[in-house]
Amino acid sequence: MKPRPDQTLTGAAQDHLDPARPVFLNLMRIQMPVGALTSIGHRISGVLLATSVPAVVYLLGLSLRDAVGFAQVIALFEQFPVKALTVIIVWALAQHILSGGRHLLSDFDIGSPMRVARRSAWFVNVAGIVVAVLAAGVIW
Repeated sequence: MKPRPDQTLTGAAQDHLDPARPVFLNLMRIQMPVGALTSIGHRISGVLLATSVPAVVYLLGLSLRDAVGFAQVIALFEQFPVKALTVIIVWALAQHILSGGRHLLSDFDIGSPMRVARRSAWFVNVAGIVVAVLAAGVIW
């Protein structure tokens, strides 16, 4: 893509351009290390957990109010989208706890060598998925 004449850089800005710099960033071609994926999963799971708190508190309050409210919550959990969201929230909880524990241990220099760090990152990612699959098996 060629810049328009009014976008042409001059002076010091021109000196900082690197001809080897990519024109666009294709995120599908970037191979991130497993530790980075675990860290991203930790952040995503934290956001999911934080945003799900109001709904979980509401459903808990509704279920504890009386027998009719409890029946409403049970009926709600029979729907496929609610079951799917429940599995996602269970994954988020497992991922967040496991990766948070991994990060805390690394703060104390436990599991810091690269080989151990990669292995623990793989463990966290796989264990989070296993917990989600087990939750799906229990829910369905």
